[in-house]
Amino acid sequence: MFIVIAFMILGVVTGYIFRNKKMGNISKIITVIIWVLLFLLGVEVGTNPEIIAGLGTIGVEALIITIAAVLGSAIMALLLWRYIKKSKK
Repeated sequence: MFIVIAFMILGVVTGYIFRNKKMGNISKIITVIIWVLLFLLGVEVGTNPEIIAGLGTIGVEALIITIAAVLGSAIMALLLWRYIKKSKK
């Protein structure tokens, strides 16, 4: 956990140092790195027999959590939108 936090802080410091530099290709580099990380995560999951064996159960739980998160976000966004519209009047 400390390693993750240290990398986040290192990223913030690096971004602060290079904030005035023009980095046109950085978004493409980040996209490629994210794709590589997702691929490696898939490889890791695919080689874990416990995860593969429980994929049916994990899938149902993940679907329920996803639906609940999307519904909760949509409801809160709607409430926030109504609150903002009401406060403007």
